[in-house]
Amino acid sequence: MKAAVLKSLGSPLAIEDAPEPVLGTGEVIVDVVATRVLSYMNEVFSGVRNYALDLPIIPGPGGIGRVRAIGPDATKLAIGDWVFCDPTVRSRDDAVAPDIALQGLTAAGTGGLLLQKHFRHGSFAEQMRVPTENVKRLGAITSGEATQWCALGTLLVPYGGFLAANLQPGETVLVSGATGNFGSAAVSVALAMGAACVVAPGRNERILADLVRRFGSRVRPVKLSGNENDDRESMKRAAPGPIDCVLDIMPPSVRRDHDGASLWPRRADGRGRHGRRPGPRAALPLDHAQLHQHPRRLDVSAGCGQPPDRAGAIRAVAAGRI
Repeated sequence: MKAAVLKSLGSPLAIEDAPEPVLGTGEVIVDVVATRVLSYMNEVFSGVRNYALDLPIIPGPGGIGRVRAIGPDATKLAIGDWVFCDPTVRSRDDAVAPDIALQGLTAAGTGGLLLQKHFRHGSFAEQMRVPTENVKRLGAITSGEATQWCALGTLLVPYGGFLAANLQPGETVLVSGATGNFGSAAVSVALAMGAACVVAPGRNERILADLVRRFGSRVRPVKLSGNENDDRESMKRAAPGPIDCVLDIMPPSVRRDHDGASLWPRRADGRGRHGRRPGPRAALPLDHAQLHQHPRRLDVSAGCGQPPDRAGAIRAVAAGRI
């Protein structure tokens, strides 16, 4: 099969013949039809992000394709099914705190590196091998629609975060990093899950205006100044009332000086979710005195926690909710 191979950091991808993946129990072989290129892929390939990559590697974080082969333990999937391939691979021997690898992208910790040795190659190829539980049927779609469905991989990150934070219909949400790729997806997902209002802080006024154009008055944009106290007050003024839930989805390259600003506007029993994707990142600048006086629930995880209800997200997209 043809594949794009990264042989060394900083080198261009090489298009060449690669061995076809071999099927094992608990695995599915998928013919890749469409995949996504993450906005920060150049930083991964250059080594700037210091991601754990076992080179050479066929990169590519998930994708859309058709089932080519299934193992003996798959009873619902059929050859030819259109499927979404989720790149977040979790170890199967610890359901509470599984090790995680992002297939075709990176791995977290020693356990994640072990996963990567087997599920290393991603979707920048004609075929890929995926854990059975990571393959989700999409129903009848066309090859043209497969490209649009690639966005599901981005949407699942905030979707899992909001599920973990127990977002409820009618609540007010703050998305820290709302003008980024994953952040703008989080705005869309929060509204689809029933949020009454999404406070969207960011520095890019053009993207903030576009979010309002797309989603209307339920989005409350806040142009960040870089001053934590001023930004915190601006977020409070933008919200119609107490903020129930905060999702931080900032990339590691962005300054963290407004993390505290996004944390403290929440009501005392509000929830916060810091969705840290695997890779190096600065510590959160939390004020422990304020935490003692005004407790907040704050969860920090690689990505956004346990596997989300992928089927639920697929239904929401198919219904036009996202």
